[in-house]
Formats: sequence, C-alpha cells, structure tokens
Amino acid sequence: MAEPEKPAIQKAVQPVIKDKPAPYSKFSIQRKLQNTEEEVQDFVRSTEEEELPNNHFTETDLQTEWKWFLEEIQKKDIVIYNAISGFKLQKEDEDQILIHYPSDTAKSEFDKVSNDFLNHFRHKVNHYRLKVEYRMDAVNLKKEIVTKRSLFEKYVQINPVLRDLEELFKLDLN
Repeated sequence: MAEPEKPAIQKAVQPVIKDKPAPYSKFSIQRKLQNTEEEVQDFVRSTEEEELPNNHFTETDLQTEWKWFLEEIQKKDIVIYNAISGFKLQKEDEDQILIHYPSDTAKSEFDKVSNDFLNHFRHKVNHYRLKVEYRMDAVNLKKEIVTKRSLFEKYVQINPVLRDLEELFKLDLN
C-alpha cells in the first residue's frame, strides 16, 4: 500500500505580521507614569499661558451664594445639608475664602459637594483664581441643643424659688 501524499507546507518569504512595537497593557504602570507626567506638564503650561478672569466679589456675594447653595442641598440631600449648614464662609483677600467648619466629619461631607459650590461661585462672580482655606472652629460653631431641662436650669439661676416649685409639683422636665 502506498501512503497518501502529505500536502507541502508553504512557508512565507516575509513575515506575515509586520513588527509592531509591543503594545502596552492597559494596566502598565510604566505607561501610566509617562502619560501622567506629560499630562501634568501640559496642564501647567496651559494654565500659565491662559489668563483667567478674576473680577471683584464682595462678602455679600459670597453669603448670598452660600445661602442659595444650602437651599439647593437641602432639597437634594438632607444629610449633607445638616452636616454643612453650620459652616461659616468669609472673604479674606481678593482671591481667598476662609471656611470655618465644626468637625472633621462635617468637612468630609463638605468635600463631597465643595467642587459644586466653588464652581458655581466662580462662574457666578467670574473669578477663577479663588483659593480656599479651611479652619476648624469647633468652639464657636457648635449649636447648643435647648432642652426643657437646660431651659429650666437657666431660669433657676435667675430665680432659685423655681427649684422649690419643681420639687413641690414634682415636675418632669426630662
């Protein structure tokens, strides 16, 4: 018996696929670092060359926009509103805003929406060189919760006879 002929394998004279540089993986750290450095340099050059408007704004403008922003946040997210409603904003310099906040947790909630407020304010007053400084001011910004007991204690300091009346009538002010 004769064996069937095997077809001859044709070999290419030149490579079928041209040499391409090895593609970077989308998870390549080296490529990411190169791109990041280039992007930062381009960004720095573009912001230095670009002349941003910096119109004058007043303390009243700042307070008006802050109140408007708080009203908008109250409609959207009551938790963030309760956290940031105690913040006090004031204009320090022509380009600087000082934000007093009561606690770190309140500041972390503000960080979620700070870009929204600052972008809105920059557009509203046409001032794009704002610098924001944060200062913790827990003593002055804490809201005192007035209970019946605390109100009663204040009145007792004024008129000590109220303490006797409380014991006589066995008032429950808790």
